[in-house]
Order: sequence, then structure tokens, then C-alpha cells
Amino acid sequence: MPSTMPISIPRRYPPAPLVGVAAIVFNEQGEALLVERGRPPSQGQWSLPGGLLDLGEDLRSGVHREVLEECGVTIEIGGLVDVFEPILRDGEDRVEYHYVVIDFWACYVAGVPRAEDDAADIGWITLDHLSTLPMREETRAVIHKAHGLWLAEQQ
Repeated sequence: MPSTMPISIPRRYPPAPLVGVAAIVFNEQGEALLVERGRPPSQGQWSLPGGLLDLGEDLRSGVHREVLEECGVTIEIGGLVDVFEPILRDGEDRVEYHYVVIDFWACYVAGVPRAEDDAADIGWITLDHLSTLPMREETRAVIHKAHGLWLAEQQ
């Protein structure tokens, strides 16, 4: 496996957009594995397991690594779902955070889910329960879109 290197530029007020990867991981019941963020910019919100792509790392390897680091589980990647581009500005309209996140859907393979890395909590969430959790509307939408792709593969 080729060597990679974590990105060392600042996340807050970055000199360029940061590329991230994330996965909507489904178990056999169709529940999504979600994490509650433990750090800014999304502290306290529920989101997809994921993080920054390392320098020299391909997208799929990054997804596998990030899900394992944050959740302690291994996955099988199904496919691309969407690209999410959160740009957050401060009170002076300066770009405080800018990510380009490539979202994949995946199936749970093995491991006991546990909150690791920057995750404060973790859980298998039914789609009916999504509306009760604090999360970005774009996150809810991509989970529903991924669920449709996952369902199509189950048939």
C-alpha cells in the first residue's frame, strides 16, 4: 500500500478548500451508522463518519480509513452518492471553513461500532428517526438518497 501523509494545513481559515470523504453505512436492517461530532465546526450535530483525505490517498482508501478510525468498523463501499460543499463564513464574511466532501454509500461488514477520533457518540439510526436529530438538512437529504441506492442493490 502506498504511503500517505495527513494534511497539515489549518482547518479553520484554510488557504484552500479541504477535500474530505464520508460514508453512509447501512446495516442489514437499513439503518444508517451516524456519529455525533465532538469538535467544531459541527460539534453536537449528527453526521456521516468521514474526514479529510490524506495526501497520496485515493478516495475509497480514505473512506475505509476514516470509517475505521471514527467508528471501529469495516465496510464494503457501494458507490458514489453526492458531493457536499460546506462553506462557513465568520461575522466578517471571511471563509472560516471550506470543505469539499465526497459521499459514498457502504454496507457494514464487521466490528463493534464505537465513537472514536472526533466522534462524541455513535449509533445505528432508522430513517424515521433522522428528523429528531440535530443535523444539516443536506446531510438528511444525502442519507435518503444513499438509502435509495442501497435499496436498489438489495433487490
